[in-house]
Amino acid sequence: MRSLPRLVIEPLVRAALLEDLGRAGDLTTDAIIAPDAQATVALVAREPGVVAGTECARLAWELVDPRIVVEDLLPDGSRVQPGTVVGTATGPARGLLSGERVALNFLGHLSGVATGTATIADAIAHTKARVADTRKTIPGLRALQKHAVVAGGGSNHRFGLDDAVLIKDNHIAVAGGITAAVTAAKAHVGHLVKIEVEVDSLDQLRELLNVGADAVLLDNMGPEELREAVAMVGGRMITEASGRITPQVAVPIAESGVDLISVGWLTHSARVLDIGLDHRS
Repeated sequence: MRSLPRLVIEPLVRAALLEDLGRAGDLTTDAIIAPDAQATVALVAREPGVVAGTECARLAWELVDPRIVVEDLLPDGSRVQPGTVVGTATGPARGLLSGERVALNFLGHLSGVATGTATIADAIAHTKARVADTRKTIPGLRALQKHAVVAGGGSNHRFGLDDAVLIKDNHIAVAGGITAAVTAAKAHVGHLVKIEVEVDSLDQLRELLNVGADAVLLDNMGPEELREAVAMVGGRMITEASGRITPQVAVPIAESGVDLISVGWLTHSARVLDIGLDHRS
């Protein structure tokens, strides 16, 4: 898969290193480890999962000490098992130890996002539906987290409010209804901007079908209601299901015929994938 540009990654990794090293640097390592000591360490998976964030780990060490050489990094999207070596790093021991936590924080978190995504993507692979992320991301990490979703086999929803129009329930309430909201949106945005509308009932869907949109977000509907909604749409717009999606309920929801299933917890509540650092020499 395509890597994120260094221009995107570096400010985030630099900020994390500055936060960790603070004003005085690594007091523990500087007190214990000789300045000329060299070492080799390995990033090792402790559990099954999907790797993401490897370039963040590389950059964390390279920014601490450019003499550190990171080799044999698995590409993002790689499946790992307990004991799989994700990559190795060799160089000044002080730099390796000082950059360890930041490297592992990025790698573990983003691999957790990718792994969580894969659980849904694998479960619904027999259907046409795709799992997608949302804007429920950790502030500052959106680009990295959405990259990790793709690494896990998912798709990206909009990156921000300026990507597309998504008319949600509060927009509809303030605007005075679906027809008023969609009509105003069509008059405001350019012809290349997609419009999606959230509905939570089949009655709202009927109103939306009359005014038209590019996609419909079917919120908190069960599989049977989703199946009816998909039939009503009849291919006239993209159908997206959302609301309390777990790996278990994702299967019947995907089997309803929707095109997308959007899942917020992929990013806002991702469980860290356990990846450790082992000293090799």
